[in-house]
Amino acid sequence: MEGWRQKKRPECLEKRFEFQSYEKNRDFLDALGEYCEKVNRFPDISFGKTYANITIRPEENNVKEAISKDDHDFASEIDFLNKQEEN
Repeated sequence: MEGWRQKKRPECLEKRFEFQSYEKNRDFLDALGEYCEKVNRFPDISFGKTYANITIRPEENNVKEAISKDDHDFASEIDFLNKQEEN
């Protein structure tokens, strides 16, 4: 989970992904969209031409509204998607 920042207020994980081109960014966002549909979990995403900011909030079923292992695992899967798109 390199590069992810955990914030306390509001509780979330955040990371900025940088890309060399719009096409690389688009490939990553398309892969992320497919993955999110598959697992039925959707982070907040903002993006520009060569970057994407991803924010993961605690899952709705998480009564404590705190970042959990599942949230960290989700972040790790997003990192894995990014690595796949780099190759």
